[in-house]
Amino acid sequence: MSNGPATAPPAAGPLAGLKVIELGQLIAGPFAARTLADFGAEVIKIEAPRGGDPLRQWRLLKDGTSVWWQVQSRNKRSLALDLREPEAQAIVRQLAADADVLIENFRPGAMEGWGLGPDELLAANPALVMLRISGYGQTGPYRDRPGFGVVAEAMGGLRHLTGEPDRVPVRVGVSIGDTLASLHGVIGVLLALQHRRATVSAQHPRGCGQVIDVALYEAVFNCMESLLPEYSAFGAVREAAGSALPGIAPTNAYRCADGGYAIVAGNGDSIFRRLMRCIGRDDLAADPALADNAGRVAQVATLDAAIGAWTATRTVDAVLDALAAAQVPAGRIYTIADIAGDPHYAARGMLQQVEMADGSALAVPGFVPKLSLTPASHRRNAPALGEDTDAVLREVGLSEAQIAALRERGIVG
Repeated sequence: MSNGPATAPPAAGPLAGLKVIELGQLIAGPFAARTLADFGAEVIKIEAPRGGDPLRQWRLLKDGTSVWWQVQSRNKRSLALDLREPEAQAIVRQLAADADVLIENFRPGAMEGWGLGPDELLAANPALVMLRISGYGQTGPYRDRPGFGVVAEAMGGLRHLTGEPDRVPVRVGVSIGDTLASLHGVIGVLLALQHRRATVSAQHPRGCGQVIDVALYEAVFNCMESLLPEYSAFGAVREAAGSALPGIAPTNAYRCADGGYAIVAGNGDSIFRRLMRCIGRDDLAADPALADNAGRVAQVATLDAAIGAWTATRTVDAVLDALAAAQVPAGRIYTIADIAGDPHYAARGMLQQVEMADGSALAVPGFVPKLSLTPASHRRNAPALGEDTDAVLREVGLSEAQIAALRERGIVG
């Protein structure tokens, strides 16, 4: 891993010593485990011996494996187990008995069907923190429905707001529902670990574990700002508004002379006046009817037209230069090519380089958040399927002969 000229070994991270078992696949569970791994946790990822996590084959492949895999599974170990087999289930119970955290994102009931539900696991390890991520949660009338992120984004209220008015609601462009659920799950894990520390006693020498139930749609809904109270108080149903920020003006994307767009956020009172003076509309800057946000919202079409007329005669760069000089928040709409070439991204360590097995370099995102004393680090590349199977099984006490017998029967890989 290349991260500039420094040659010091990676920092241990604030979660060093934390043992995490990951039973998830694709995005929601693995993203949560990856976040813990980035900050020092030891994560053992359990995946099927034949094929492994389907994410290995998602989107663009390099040497037969998704380049996404190098992001989602860095700093993890891979244990290939067939969870349908009782011997594999017994191995998971052994691992969980000594673990701090277990993460799973199967449909509710799957873990119980394998004898790996919270009743069994917490009975053997009362200090275990178990994160369960599912489409609709572990309870409620919809619990047994299959739920993917795109469905959660629709049910959580996000999809209705995404797109242009009177057009089909569109997807955000990334799996935001899964990611939001993952981040809520990480918050839950850290809260549960804090509670566990506070409950250490003679009766509970490692403290009390608990179950964290994260539903994808609830994670999305939790980010829906004032939608519910606005509906409760006024019967208002917020609708899609394209690139505008409803009820806050002026904020929009404005077409420029070179065909690009500039995002302009001139919605603060003093910012608005600077913006209007910058575009040569001193009359609007001085208009008392536009002195506050409520007045500007009432005339948002007029303001958007004035700003759009000004940007239409200038390139994106010229617009951004002028607005930066006027101290008006503005920016371009970045493509990934813009991001990869941006000096600020580079200066903040957000463009990391991973050395692949063939010696080539692969750019991957850096680490968020940034801790001053115990930062995240890249300790190892994403594992090959079953790369750590033998080592992990030896750690739980299996002999070479036992491992070989399990491999011959296809239970491990």
